[in-house]
Amino acid sequence: MARRSFAGKTVLVTGAGGGLGRAVALRFAQAGARIAALDKDATGIESLSVEIADRGGQCLALPCDITDAEACAQAVAATVQHFGTLDVLVNNAGMSQRSGFAVTDLAVIRRVMDVNFYGAVHCTKAALPHLVAARGLIVSVSSVAGYTPLIARTGYAASKHAMHGFFESLRTELAPAGVDVMMVCPSFIATRIDRNALGGDGQPVRHAQVTVGDPLSPDAVADRIFAGAERGRRLLLVGRTAWQAWWVSRLAPRLYEKLMARRLKGELESDLITHRADQDRKPKT
Repeated sequence: MARRSFAGKTVLVTGAGGGLGRAVALRFAQAGARIAALDKDATGIESLSVEIADRGGQCLALPCDITDAEACAQAVAATVQHFGTLDVLVNNAGMSQRSGFAVTDLAVIRRVMDVNFYGAVHCTKAALPHLVAARGLIVSVSSVAGYTPLIARTGYAASKHAMHGFFESLRTELAPAGVDVMMVCPSFIATRIDRNALGGDGQPVRHAQVTVGDPLSPDAVADRIFAGAERGRRLLLVGRTAWQAWWVSRLAPRLYEKLMARRLKGELESDLITHRADQDRKPKT
């Protein structure tokens, strides 16, 4: 299969204001792509736009809340109006959640689903006619949590599992139109997403993150995403932990659950301890 070239193509990246999204935008820009950068963080995408311009590239900064379907439609329209086409959509924007379900408000689950799942659906719906016209590519950034259980992250895992069901089904619909879909599943990345994770009460988590394996750098993951997009990969597992989780969860699911619980049980224990302390501080009636 011939490799895709992204020179002169238009690539829309959500969550481009920092972390992995910024690294992905820079990597495609390095290959000659024109970038449409979406994020609620207007300062972050303006900074990205300046950096790409300084390197001789083109970047359109578009402040956007992806949980708003109309805002996504407007951002896609602005992209096509500015560049004339849309060839690649990178659904990268997301948020995390770290709390046992027993102590998690239902509003937190809905918020995570709104950003991670519905945000990607909104952008894809708006971009789809243009991607079909360009015989383009959809890249959706999932996680290890998209194909395995992950303790104390029920809402996050649900949103990522939903992405797999949606985009792997959509792939079959779009194949006759020549549009490819690549799912990207990294393990832990050294970005703000886990540092900004929601706790069970909807506030930022107050205890330290527990990870499995060394966190990956955003630049290294962006390089892998770009290479996978060039080669037409359908599923991209990034990092040793992602590969181990994939195989162990399939060949020995009970063993996987035991190993995960052993390594990440601190997440659940810290959350329950915090919850008990909060309950103890409430006035008795």
